[in-house]
Amino acid sequence: MRLTRFSDIGLRVLVYLERAEEQAAARTHPVTAAEIGKQFDIPLNHLVKVVSELAKLGWVKSTRGRNGGLRLAADPATLTIGQVLRKLEGDENDLADCEGTDCALKADCQLRGMLRVGMRAFYEAMDRYTLAEVTSGATGEQVIRMHRMFWADNKTESVATAV
Repeated sequence: MRLTRFSDIGLRVLVYLERAEEQAAARTHPVTAAEIGKQFDIPLNHLVKVVSELAKLGWVKSTRGRNGGLRLAADPATLTIGQVLRKLEGDENDLADCEGTDCALKADCQLRGMLRVGMRAFYEAMDRYTLAEVTSGATGEQVIRMHRMFWADNKTESVATAV
């Protein structure tokens, strides 16, 4: 199994916001989609679609305008990776597309059921991990460093542009 790019980006956004947000609030530099896009080399138009979905799900709050930005709206201690992936990947999707093919085994195949059992086990395993756990330790510290470096670089660029 492989996660879609959409889910991959969604997880990165949530992880980044969980740790960078506290730094952003302390320095009055909001986390923006442009910042996240630059940090992970994600095209802005694709990132906006992902952030929009995360906002619809109630996990991200987006504020427009000059001082706008992105904030985590979900509780990282209770939001599980399994919950996120179910919504972004769709837990109703089968790993094998038995309906969209003319497979001669379709009527009697047991593989589809076995794959569903595997998917359930995957989501159950991902339910054991919260966003807060993902961002603890080295991962969270790296996000904080990335956010600080982004704003340090932007200050330098702003000063260079102003001169």
